[in-house]
Amino acid sequence: MNRTLFVINPNSSPTVTAGIDRALDPLRTAEGPAIACVTLAEGPPGIESQRDVDGVAAPLLRRIEALRGEAAGFVVACFSDPGLHAAREATDRPVLGIMEGGLLTALTLGQRVGIVAILDRSIPRHRRAVGAMGLNDRLAGDRALGLGVGDLADAPRTLARMVEVGRALKERDGADVLVMGCAGMAGYRAELAAAVGLPVVEPVQAAAGMALARVRLGW
Repeated sequence: MNRTLFVINPNSSPTVTAGIDRALDPLRTAEGPAIACVTLAEGPPGIESQRDVDGVAAPLLRRIEALRGEAAGFVVACFSDPGLHAAREATDRPVLGIMEGGLLTALTLGQRVGIVAILDRSIPRHRRAVGAMGLNDRLAGDRALGLGVGDLADAPRTLARMVEVGRALKERDGADVLVMGCAGMAGYRAELAAAVGLPVVEPVQAAAGMALARVRLGW
């Protein structure tokens, strides 16, 4: 296959993009399509509010338009799925959002899903999306780390908080599968799963896997 699956980080952090790129290594194959991770330079350092979500939609669509001729498909690598439905109108290539892909994958791994959010103000956005997907009855809980996107690079602090929140979702809320609620958490999946004793979905991997399946199968 000579086209590329573009995974677009809608914030302007190269550090987040590099973490996403490493997380996708297990999905890279000689048969392709190639996977390229790109940073949206026009985006904020982290997408942490509804204003941030709304603000990146237009530049995200412009980037998709610019890449359309080279693309096998696209993944929008932000857990708020900014511009997702508009992007699907803008191209005939598959476009996957990581919140949608992460939650759908989690439903195959457990009955009660827990979301590990970054900030308390992320939770209302998550709740709206979960409701729109008709999944309220499958959501065990949504708990925040209290850390912004930029803070996630502090590995010891981030992992400690993720383990604390993950255990609360398991023991207090009854979650039997967790979804990490930010692409910036990509490097912590295995350690979190081992510490909490639950399956943990890294949503960029989930959405990229779905996109690759669609490209290879012609869906």
